Amino acid sequence: MRHNANLCALIDRILLAILIPMRSVFILAVGPAALAANLVLHSTIASPAESAEQNLEPVPVEEYPIYNRVVEDKFLTSRTTLVVIDRLTVTRLHPEAKEPPNLAFFREHDYFNGRLRPDLVTDVILKNSRPFRLEARFNFGVPYRFMSDGELEEPEVSLAPIPTRFPRAEVTQVPQPVIGKLGFSRVAFTPRADQALVYVADDRPDGTGAGFLVWLRRLDRDWEILDTEVLWVARRDE
Repeated sequence: MRHNANLCALIDRILLAILIPMRSVFILAVGPAALAANLVLHSTIASPAESAEQNLEPVPVEEYPIYNRVVEDKFLTSRTTLVVIDRLTVTRLHPEAKEPPNLAFFREHDYFNGRLRPDLVTDVILKNSRPFRLEARFNFGVPYRFMSDGELEEPEVSLAPIPTRFPRAEVTQVPQPVIGKLGFSRVAFTPRADQALVYVADDRPDGTGAGFLVWLRRLDRDWEILDTEVLWVARRDE
């Protein structure tokens, strides 16, 4: 029995003498690749919410002139210095709505007294079935910041020129308020892109706010607001 135990111990020492150098060679061979893969894996790991948001499809470039027109005409004043915008597009047209709008929703409310073209309504329904990611493509003349998950993101790196209709002295010398958080839907267009429809919610920190449907038409290379419907209003309790 003692002879067998000594033999087994000897075999173990021989195997270790053979395997340890092989293990070192194996580590040297695969180490850089394994390390690189490990670094890539860890560098791409993010929180589930952050990853989901970054993977969302961005809003197309052609929709930003509509957003700019709505902000300029409906919200900006000579006192405005900052606009806060929700990073993701809105998919519901009322705070208490449980799902995106459908054809029955528009038929029930008969917005704009039924003057909306059916193809415009259809585009609203198709585009707003899921959220999209807004990017730093706004150009309405004052700084803006995005909000994600209730927190402000870093400031935008660029600032558009101040619109000429706002006197520069007023903008730079008078203390200014903050607008928003504004939440935008995707912009719906008619097939000829001569009309547009967008929803915007003004959700203020004091609990007040409102939601609007804004109907626009194209004038040459610019856009003009045809009409606005107020969908809901939130007032602060007295």
